[in-house]
Amino acid sequence: MAMLPTACTPADHPAIGRRTLLQVGGIGLLGTGLGDLLRLEAQAAEGGSGVPRAKSVVFIFQSGGPSQHETFDPKPEAPAEIRGEYGTTPAKIAGVHFCEHLPKLAARAGKFSLVRSLHHPADRQFRNEHSSCHYLLHTGSTELPVGDTNASIIAPRPGRMTWPSIGSLIAYAAPTRPDVGWPAMIEIPRGNLMNYPGREPGLVGPQYDRWGVDLAAKCNAKDAGGSCPNCYSHDDPNDPARSPGKGANAWWDNSSCRQPDFHLPNLGSVQGLLIPQLASRTQLLVQLEQLRRHANADYVPAPSKAWDAHRQQAQRLLLATLPGKQNPFDLTLESDATRDLYGREEWGQGFLVARRLIEAGVRMVQVNLRGWDTHQNAFRDLKGKLLPSIDHCLSGFLDDLEARGLLDQTLVVMCGEMGRTPKISPIAAGGKNASGEIFTPGRHHWGDVFPCFLAGGGIQPGRIIGATDNHGGLPKGEAYTPADLAATIFHLLGIGPDREFHDAAGRPYRIYRGQPIRGLL
Repeated sequence: MAMLPTACTPADHPAIGRRTLLQVGGIGLLGTGLGDLLRLEAQAAEGGSGVPRAKSVVFIFQSGGPSQHETFDPKPEAPAEIRGEYGTTPAKIAGVHFCEHLPKLAARAGKFSLVRSLHHPADRQFRNEHSSCHYLLHTGSTELPVGDTNASIIAPRPGRMTWPSIGSLIAYAAPTRPDVGWPAMIEIPRGNLMNYPGREPGLVGPQYDRWGVDLAAKCNAKDAGGSCPNCYSHDDPNDPARSPGKGANAWWDNSSCRQPDFHLPNLGSVQGLLIPQLASRTQLLVQLEQLRRHANADYVPAPSKAWDAHRQQAQRLLLATLPGKQNPFDLTLESDATRDLYGREEWGQGFLVARRLIEAGVRMVQVNLRGWDTHQNAFRDLKGKLLPSIDHCLSGFLDDLEARGLLDQTLVVMCGEMGRTPKISPIAAGGKNASGEIFTPGRHHWGDVFPCFLAGGGIQPGRIIGATDNHGGLPKGEAYTPADLAATIFHLLGIGPDREFHDAAGRPYRIYRGQPIRGLL
């Protein structure tokens, strides 16, 4: 009898009667294997047990953790070391104010809602570190796997039971239609830079993994953040004579990587399977057979299912990229007016590709936005780079979705893995950054509270859910966890609270680990 993995939570497992267990155990005798059963379950589950309001999800990940004070929860009455340098602007919701550098989003506040009291209830040592918070947010969890630390969670570890990412569970419980050639979950625009914990399929199996796609040009910047070409480094000097560029005293020459245009993705490799520009299905099948012969013939259920899924995905991608098919990654097919609406920079182009992917039938697109880890030069970089970019690009995205009739069926979620400290301070008093200047003030890691932006997909717009204390450091009243955010996403996709998935050994787990945020519904 197989041993149960460590860190199982009884609530994750539905009760199974002896008769049902015997019936499942006898399936193999009737000619239907476990892999077939799970595949049939996934196909039957497309609509979930509820009525879906959303057909797809665009998750905008603000990597690094944006400040609640300098975005959607300013504290203008707090002392200066809490309040910060910026003023506020009234939002299109009575009595609500945003940071003054988000005027376009403030004018559109009736199109989206905010949860101001998201927080990590994990142990103190876990809730303020990037890697741990990455895992907690992207899996919708409230604790790390048993035995993991902030240091160990970033690397493979034998015996770890990893909870699936939200995207992998969506791929399992709400798969794409059979005629859709693209994977259910796609991550853009710099897949090679996002090797963070929590993005893996974990217990649900590798056949439900995301597809990370590189679209953006190579970045040569030192610790770059922001939206190219409106990008920067936190270490950039404040001395104008040393500004990045071709100047004689420049800290470094950044002129070679200010190219925001995306390139088409390399479809030569999908889940380890080489797919050149094949002329026929026969060539594809020959290549698949060559790979099979080199693989280990003694498959266990998980590799067998993964192989089956990869083969099917390869065939579907081949059909999706045949001549005459519109490539959702090809932005030259969009008008200049639309591209200007989104913004001719990395973030805007990412949102535009996301819109095209959901139109092509993809269930979840994750758009990663770099540079929100504002420990130093925070007010310079937020005002000059981060806030103007997100204000323009996200506003254009919302406007375009609404104009095309897509907003009601597309759930847009935006947040980081944590917030920032209420008090402003340098990361190291008197210390120097990489360019040799004294550290300037910023805000530091803070998982006790952080905001989340949601639009479309069946949510009630124009609402502010939850509140924080006078310093913006702790939830005041009802607070919500990443598990509740994940449950909200599943609920809006029609994935009911009793839905299950199975690991490679056939053990069932409940998808839901939190409660949908009712104020949004």
